[in-house]
Amino acid sequence: MGRRFDHVPDLEAFVVVVELGSMSAAAVALATTPSVVSRAVARLEARLRCQLLRRSTRRLSLTEKGRQYWEHAQGALAQIEAVERELRDSDGAPQGRVRLTAPTTYGHHRLPEYLARFTRLYPLIELDIDITNRNVDLVAEGFDLAIRLGAPPEREIQARLLEQAALCLVAAPQYLAERAPPSGLSDFAQHRCLPFVLPSTGRVVPWLLQVEGEPVDWQPPVTFAVSGDVLATVSLAAQGLGICQTYDFAVKEDLSRGRLVEVLPQMRGRSRPFHLLYPPRKRLTTAARLLTECLLGHGPG
Repeated sequence: MGRRFDHVPDLEAFVVVVELGSMSAAAVALATTPSVVSRAVARLEARLRCQLLRRSTRRLSLTEKGRQYWEHAQGALAQIEAVERELRDSDGAPQGRVRLTAPTTYGHHRLPEYLARFTRLYPLIELDIDITNRNVDLVAEGFDLAIRLGAPPEREIQARLLEQAALCLVAAPQYLAERAPPSGLSDFAQHRCLPFVLPSTGRVVPWLLQVEGEPVDWQPPVTFAVSGDVLATVSLAAQGLGICQTYDFAVKEDLSRGRLVEVLPQMRGRSRPFHLLYPPRKRLTTAARLLTECLLGHGPG
């Protein structure tokens, strides 16, 4: 009897190509080369006697038969992986390694608490944490998960909201002792603002305020600009150099100890979203899936 399922590796290559949108991204995910992935898809098309993918120099797209086949194929692979995961985990404590990248704000002020809880639950799972404000390529650079500020991507990477992080304006007591605290937006002309400048574009990040019940995206004057690491604005504010806007969680301890005080609390009420990004759920390892569930289940909000 001939081998009935010797095409399964080709099927997996096809599914990953569709999920990630390119031969090169699929090759990274499968730890092989784009030419090997391309040949695998070609063999599958020859076996099925139909074209599954439309290829061009710019993009790949599914044919109608390709979409029909992909819908069944990815479901079948997901079921196989689920059974394998259950069998592996039933024989002992979960093991493995997870690579996670996060920005400095979340890496310093949120992750430590959540990761401490996770390692108590799963002591055999190894963690590789990269704290950076660079937007890494999740697939190409081999990360399992990424925490990212802002709107989620619309492509193949999945995103779940971790939290809407509340914002506040803060300054050091000694700074406010030297000049009258602002009572409205017009007063900022007499103050030193500490805005953050996006290093990739040079754009000044607006302060998100609530003024008389209406949301206002206010552009602070650039008298002391900071780029690279937004936490630097907090450090500068704590030394009495001006006023900055940051996340409540980043200054909770400084506020409680009196190193910083809130400015214009009547203008709070806005927030920025942090998302957890990851490949389609069926591609997650057991360790990455468990960390995902921990972060989503125990994060605030």
